[in-house]
Amino acid sequence: MPTPIATPSLRPAALSDAPAITELLNAIDRAEIGTPETDLHTIESDLRHPETDLASDSWLGFEGDRLVSYGLLWDESGGERIDIEHCVLPGHQETGQRVLRAMEARALAKARSNGAGRAVIHLGLNTRTTTDTALLTPRGWHPVRRYHTLTRPLDPARDLAPEAPRGVRVRACLTEEDRVRAHALDQLTFVDHYDFQARTYPQWLADLDPELTDWSLVWIVSVDGLGDAGFLLGRGDLSSTAWISGLGVVREARGRGLGGFLLRHAFAEFAARGRARIGLGVDTDNDTGAPELYGRNGMSVHYAVDTWETVVG
Repeated sequence: MPTPIATPSLRPAALSDAPAITELLNAIDRAEIGTPETDLHTIESDLRHPETDLASDSWLGFEGDRLVSYGLLWDESGGERIDIEHCVLPGHQETGQRVLRAMEARALAKARSNGAGRAVIHLGLNTRTTTDTALLTPRGWHPVRRYHTLTRPLDPARDLAPEAPRGVRVRACLTEEDRVRAHALDQLTFVDHYDFQARTYPQWLADLDPELTDWSLVWIVSVDGLGDAGFLLGRGDLSSTAWISGLGVVREARGRGLGGFLLRHAFAEFAARGRARIGLGVDTDNDTGAPELYGRNGMSVHYAVDTWETVVG
């Protein structure tokens, strides 16, 4: 007798679902990149973000008692641009599509509540995604941008603190004043980047999650005659790798080696703390020379992610 097919069902997520979501995402990590790289506290941070209403902006897709799909929606633009995270286990595409259809409908409602007439939805998918992309294209989805996750091994004997160029100083963001300054530099240096969404200081802090942020791993670089000219935002809370969430240099100070200096400074700090690997994400179409900078400093591609887009409404 054939095994009966489990009945699919959807419901919103709760903070108590974080362990199950982490387990699901790590199963997908193994399929897509070969290793589990999702931390429980990162999922908990996503679920408790102050701008996320779990009742209307999260979805769990079950087949029987088994969680097979997950979705989370957020709105940084306050307009038509809506971001979603969506994932599904191989072999469970129908349930994944049910989650996706619910997310598209919610994205349109959210955009309309912002006063927009349509929703422009973005979704990041690994280039080896477990999602069947052949099911996306008939629904208007198409890739619009590619990002690389780059990694590099760290060695405390090799990755020593770099000598600062003449007239250059670096400091950690240990005061509120410096954190406000780091936010301003983040917004200034990324304003011309693809898909930039302006964030107020409180919104930026919420995105970082103050409970996860070690401000001794966030640095500002200053230059004689220019003042504060760049920043690097490091994360040490991820179990698989140290992480650089942001690195930017103001236009007037580019070409002076400040980005490379900040990068090597981060390598040295994380290596001294016993971390074996560091990573970051980069837009492959970045026109500031960032991909080349990272390559010159020993970083290589770990995996690639495409941003997929559809317009609803």
